[in-house]
Amino acid sequence: MGWVAGPRLVAATANAGGLGILASATMTLNELEAAIAEVRSRTTEPFGVNLRTDVADVGDRIDLMISTGARVASFAQAPNPALVARCKEAGLFVMPTVGAKRHAEKVAEWGVDAVIAQGGEGGGHTGTVPTSLLLPQVVEAVGDKVLVIGAGGFFSGAGLVAALAYGAAGVAMGTRFLLSAESRVPDEVKRRYLETAVTGTVVSTKVDGAPQRVVRTDLIDHLEGRSVARSLPRALRSANEFRRASGASWLELFKEGRAMRAGNELTWPQVLMAANAPVMTKAALVDGRTDVGVLPTGQVVGVIETLPTVADIIDGIITEAGAVLDRLHPPT
Repeated sequence: MGWVAGPRLVAATANAGGLGILASATMTLNELEAAIAEVRSRTTEPFGVNLRTDVADVGDRIDLMISTGARVASFAQAPNPALVARCKEAGLFVMPTVGAKRHAEKVAEWGVDAVIAQGGEGGGHTGTVPTSLLLPQVVEAVGDKVLVIGAGGFFSGAGLVAALAYGAAGVAMGTRFLLSAESRVPDEVKRRYLETAVTGTVVSTKVDGAPQRVVRTDLIDHLEGRSVARSLPRALRSANEFRRASGASWLELFKEGRAMRAGNELTWPQVLMAANAPVMTKAALVDGRTDVGVLPTGQVVGVIETLPTVADIIDGIITEAGAVLDRLHPPT
């Protein structure tokens, strides 16, 4: 969760018994180093870092993880075999996110330790297959080789039990933790999320060229009515803003775009539009500008009504899961 899963939220998750994952895609290498150090100052529990595979310094980020003891490498995109091998040789636990059975089969053959199978209900970039169909497919295909974690639509103990019934080892949740007390998202933006109905989200390709589930706002409706050609000027402005914020040169951005295009089978217009995602997400989730920014979310946003602490979220899920199991199999 770029701009959201920072040190405070990650440490709180780890201290409550979950596995917190730092979102590094929106961080420079120096910012990631500082974020890892802050997590270390807040917890002694294990945590991970989410990485993009198409950035020029992904090798440096892995080296940083190794030297600082962040042992879980999470990938939002499928890593390549060489990257998996490098992580495994260094003793990292490798866990990519997949949205299709064939993707799970491919990365399992490369030797990953786990896969997060995210169904179409999930927030941000997502696929079309619902979790209820994707998760059992992935478990059947690779469950004997790797751990399978379910994602997309989970927020409760009953959901955890359902995932376990499908054969998963656990669940991953984004929106539920975005809407927590420790989330850095501004309170007024959190309220906007809490007002969103289950039907209040849409999967749009007009933000950055790839399917992304977001809260449906006037801005999204406006973007949906525009052609790719009319969206490119905004993408170029976003690219320049991202370049200045990250300290990257235009040449470095071009190399990153080329890698993104090759790794994700994108067209050059889609690569140019990809600059919109971090800039427009930051506008809403950091600056509070929901009028000019986007609100990534899962459909589960429509059933979340409170902003508890991370500890209360995890304790509540465990307690409810136990009660559901007792109801299904009463103690004798």
